[in-house]
Amino acid sequence: MRVWPGQPHPLGAHWDGRGTHFALASPDATAVRLCLFDDAGAVRPSREIPLTHHTHGVWHGYLPDVRPPQLYGYRVDGPWDPDAGLRFNPAKLLVDPYALALSGPLRWGDALAGETEDGARDPRDSAPFVPRGVVVDPSFPWGDDRPPRTPWSRTLIYECHVKGLTWLHPDVPEADRGTYRALTSEPILEHLRSLGVTAVELLPVHHSVSERRLVELGLRNYWGYNTLGFFAPDPRFASGDRGEQVVEFKSMVRALHAAGIEVLLDVVYNHTAEGGPGGPTLSWRGLDDRGYYHRDPADASRYADYTGCGNTLNAADPQLRQLILDSLRYWVSEMHVDGFRFDLAPALARRPGGKLDLTGFFSALEQDAVLADVKLIAEPWDVGPHGYQLGAFRGSWSEWNDSYRDAVRRFWRGDPGMHGAFAAAVSGSAEIFQPGDRTPFASANFITSHDGFPLRDLVSYEHRHNEANGEQNHDGHDANWSRNWGAEGPTDSDSIEHVRARVMRSLVATLAFSQGVPMLLHGDELGRTQRGNNNAYCQDNAITWLDWDLDDERRDFLAFVRRVLDLRAGTPLLRRGHFFSGEADPAGGEKDVIWLRPDGQEMKPPDWHDEGVRALGMLIPRERNPEEDAEGHAVATETLLVIFNASVRGVRFHLPVREAPGVWRHTLCSAGSVERRLRGASVRIPPRSASLLSYREPR
Repeated sequence: MRVWPGQPHPLGAHWDGRGTHFALASPDATAVRLCLFDDAGAVRPSREIPLTHHTHGVWHGYLPDVRPPQLYGYRVDGPWDPDAGLRFNPAKLLVDPYALALSGPLRWGDALAGETEDGARDPRDSAPFVPRGVVVDPSFPWGDDRPPRTPWSRTLIYECHVKGLTWLHPDVPEADRGTYRALTSEPILEHLRSLGVTAVELLPVHHSVSERRLVELGLRNYWGYNTLGFFAPDPRFASGDRGEQVVEFKSMVRALHAAGIEVLLDVVYNHTAEGGPGGPTLSWRGLDDRGYYHRDPADASRYADYTGCGNTLNAADPQLRQLILDSLRYWVSEMHVDGFRFDLAPALARRPGGKLDLTGFFSALEQDAVLADVKLIAEPWDVGPHGYQLGAFRGSWSEWNDSYRDAVRRFWRGDPGMHGAFAAAVSGSAEIFQPGDRTPFASANFITSHDGFPLRDLVSYEHRHNEANGEQNHDGHDANWSRNWGAEGPTDSDSIEHVRARVMRSLVATLAFSQGVPMLLHGDELGRTQRGNNNAYCQDNAITWLDWDLDDERRDFLAFVRRVLDLRAGTPLLRRGHFFSGEADPAGGEKDVIWLRPDGQEMKPPDWHDEGVRALGMLIPRERNPEEDAEGHAVATETLLVIFNASVRGVRFHLPVREAPGVWRHTLCSAGSVERRLRGASVRIPPRSASLLSYREPR
């Protein structure tokens, strides 16, 4: 086979229509062999080709006789000194970190270990156990595909799992269920459109593997937070793994864009599937262990673990930083995705020794021309020291706001003294985000996410029930801020079910009526349950799959969710681009927000300190200069009054007196009953309910 020198860039395997260029970064290596395989099941490579050319730590070669879908891997030799982070072992087949697709499963076996129990190199060949990289044909008929570029003010995020959302849908073709194709089937697209979804946030679709412990328990890593390839779409959701996953992913993006829906990826650049030092040698560990991973400052033979997953990738290392940025650029430029949610984002800001520096990696990301216009969302915490960084991500970043989540949950379950925190959360969490000169869209509001109880379980369980995970129910969160309303789990009590249904509606209404960017967990609109499992990362079964067989109660709830989200979309005052000041307009007029007591009077400082308050109203006067629509026409706005009553009793809420004549309308109530036009000076707000009222002045 002919081998030409090639070039050190780009990294990875790239077919140019005539041959394939291979480049692999491994600065401390002494020898690199490219292994070519005829098929994924081959135990031995058909050829091993030494790459004799290397430039600044990159080993490279051009093979004019190699074309897609050639399978490949690497064997890399070099120094062996684990205490110094040098773990080269040519007996181990290594996955190319830049592989655009991977073929074949990871088969767990002892030969994956890089070293023996006494610290020597393990001599066993790992090739039979390791997935192979795939040389991919990059061509694709994108046509006139273009990103929707939905502004934050109109964004509704739908967090979903490709398989979990589609596997049980009866109207999705059976052969497509659980795949990228299923996500763009007409039944799924129609469902998303009916909710007003503008962006799907996909749980990890980078190529991932299941941990050995799970496999031995007969489980798998369903969520996918155990990455093996940062460029490779996961073939779990495709019809094949010899490049089909790339084509089908691109087809999914193109179809979602055509429906006006953005594609956001949940990405895991904070750790890898190699785990701790005793874990398998699959890729990074065998290429540049001391560069890719954070070391324990007290013992260089150990990893610093700021993720709880055994290792932490070192984004301060130039080679690793380049890999992450190259990966992000690839998903935007070649796969046409619209943004990213960064799992455990502060881990990417860790310097050697653990110190946080949010100006390093994130500054490089924000200044990148390819990434400048995509949506960026941070999960603003990791498990290391000072890892909770909510509010610290500047610029155009949005952040998962767990402070919002907890305040809303606790208010509606009836915790004393929560009305102040609740009001701050519903207002956009200005106390967290405004100091950074940001907007309410910095707050990604959610009540539930993949991690924890879904909405139905939030009102049905007070304790986690994770026995199926094989960890004696010790895993998962303790602080769920949930309430079962009288029975743990399923019940035959109509009264309990009535309360649960009302609280669910009130929670969704709160999400819709809050300033910020709302995120809905897939299936919450249908009352999906995980049977009390609040850590279902390893449950690829009916515990996590969305059940589309709806009874009347679930259909009614779906209709309510659609209605309340539609109200938000059509009401600019619920999607403000700036925080409330709480002060009167200097040119005259009312405060831009007024918090009211049930007697119709403005809340005073003693009211905010009264732990017995369970009902309050948020009055938002109409704007003098309302938002313009896409054609530049002013959008008429009304004065809004949102009333929240978390008490066990109904309250008579006195309507505030307006200077201009007009009519109050009761637009929506989570209790179900609504008087469309109010004729008196007050309105009854049922227990545990949220209401939206509007005041329209005559033209």
